[in-house]
Amino acid sequence: MRWLMELTVLLALAAPANAVEQELEQSVAGRTTFATLRTPAAMTPDTPLVVMTHGTLAHKDMEVIQGVAKALEQRGIASLAHTLSLGLDRRKGMYDCAVRHDYVVADAVAEIGAWVARAGGMSRLVFAFGHSRGGNQVARYLASETPLAGAVLLAPVTAKAEADLRASYVKTYGKPLEPFLELATKAVAAGRGGEWMDVPGFIYCRNAVVTARALASFYGPDAGQDTAALVARIKLPVLVLAATKDNVVPDVADAFAPLAGSSGGRVQLDKIEDADHFFRDLFAEDVADRIAEFIKQTR
Repeated sequence: MRWLMELTVLLALAAPANAVEQELEQSVAGRTTFATLRTPAAMTPDTPLVVMTHGTLAHKDMEVIQGVAKALEQRGIASLAHTLSLGLDRRKGMYDCAVRHDYVVADAVAEIGAWVARAGGMSRLVFAFGHSRGGNQVARYLASETPLAGAVLLAPVTAKAEADLRASYVKTYGKPLEPFLELATKAVAAGRGGEWMDVPGFIYCRNAVVTARALASFYGPDAGQDTAALVARIKLPVLVLAATKDNVVPDVADAFAPLAGSSGGRVQLDKIEDADHFFRDLFAEDVADRIAEFIKQTR
């Protein structure tokens, strides 16, 4: 019965463990960034290590990241979950919308690369993991960098999701995006990307203050927003996990199905039944099971 299965899982998670949890930090582009390293008791250079990148404006300690990381540790897999700086020094927790925004997509790619490099000194089997927008950022990194052992994209944002975000701007914030984006694009082209702008909204933040380069980076034309197209260029094995009740990025399965069907098994697409975009509670166990099997296949 399901209640008995749930009790068994909860007891296993509550049992004393010999896992090691360590807080790390390193400087990237002059900003100190943080990460949590979780390792099983028998950590060796051959223990798989998953570098985990969170979603939009989030952080390494959010529920979906912690839940999956702890479930991976139960399966003998280490993780290194980091917090993107988003232009701030020593950032922790969710991004405060009252704070000015000055960061671009390339910043996240550079920070992912720095933590992947750090992980390479701990394990010979390093995998990259990204949730939501973090999935797209991981794909951007892998499309331009030396391949690792593999990658896992959990409910990654899609080209359609990004297009819908732009299209809904006027409905969400009461003013059209285009005039602000035009001003930002012109400022960047003129070398004034650091100019501050007051805008009705930025991503999830209402009445935001942003730099021109930040607005142009997130809302301007960008082929890199098509995560599936990026994955098509990547040579290493990739596992894409979609939630069947995802109302944030509902088209993950549709976006990746053609690629999964034509990649000869390099790209795998799996669905987590009844999970939403954040894979709470026991759905994190389902995610960890899929990742563990994927890692086993790639070794």
